[in-house]
Amino acid sequence: MPNARPAASWYFDFISPFSYLQLAKVGTWRERLDITPVPIAFGAVLNHVGSIGPAETRGKREFTYRLVQWQADHAGIALRFPPEHPFNPLAALRLCVAAGSTWASVEAIFCHVWRDGRAGTNAAELAAVGAALGIGDVAAAIGYAGVKAALHANTGRALAAGVFGVPTLQIGAELFWGNDASAMVDAYLADPACFSGAEYQRIARLPVGVERRR
Repeated sequence: MPNARPAASWYFDFISPFSYLQLAKVGTWRERLDITPVPIAFGAVLNHVGSIGPAETRGKREFTYRLVQWQADHAGIALRFPPEHPFNPLAALRLCVAAGSTWASVEAIFCHVWRDGRAGTNAAELAAVGAALGIGDVAAAIGYAGVKAALHANTGRALAAGVFGVPTLQIGAELFWGNDASAMVDAYLADPACFSGAEYQRIARLPVGVERRR
């Protein structure tokens, strides 16, 4: 009998174009890992860690959008930015939860927002993708208290795991943050000991030399 695939979690938010860009790579990892998609509220994570998103800094916002478009073009991934960004992703996240947080729902909502460039901030804007997922009354689905509680629990689970950004792939105690870290995941899957060498251990304990006043 073949060995069971190791369990993993993929934390994401529909506000994140880098999550969308990594989605294709996640599909290849699923051949080797039993990955659970976990929609989380990125804004709540930022608040918890005392940070802001890349789109909230002038200059960095514009560069990030160029980087996203370049990465999509370079990888041959169809991408069109939604009408506005940042946007409020709670409705899209709750719709995903209401649809069972299945890979089908994850992919459908990401495609709605990032492949097709459509808005997804309320029930009306998500009606078509909701119908495709078998949810006729999107407003009722995303307003259900149990759905809201599940999203809150997902975000708490991410924070407990040490997640500080999206997308993040968790394999055991290892966290791989960002689309840029996709190659690190490949390296880890090829050799799980590759990041346990002496130098990796040393830099994990590196002292802080100076801290900015806030």
